[in-house]
Amino acid sequence: MPSQWEQVVVDAEDPARLARWWAEALGYRIVHEEPDEVEIRRDQHTLPGLLFTPVPDPKRVKNRLHIDLRPDDQEAEVERLVDMGARPVDIGQHDVTWVVLADPEGNEFCVLSSRKPPGQ
Repeated sequence: MPSQWEQVVVDAEDPARLARWWAEALGYRIVHEEPDEVEIRRDQHTLPGLLFTPVPDPKRVKNRLHIDLRPDDQEAEVERLVDMGARPVDIGQHDVTWVVLADPEGNEFCVLSSRKPPGQ
């Protein structure tokens, strides 16, 4: 039997603050919290989760792994996330259909365009 995907671990300078930011961004909730880790999921029983753990150093280079979000309305979602504290970043993406943002600690993620055909 193959392994089950439990969670993605995110190194953070302030795990509680970053976990709360991502919980709001994704519509997730905190399902576990201790001083040295915070886990968020859609609900207590739905996998995978995101587990935020402390690291003493700030992020310095581009992520090797990132999250892609696919909202119904890309422009509105980018605006909402920027209002929450995300910022646009240029990682050399040039002319593409997605928008690259960074969370409050600088972790890049992409906001993809909708899969719906225009007008639907």
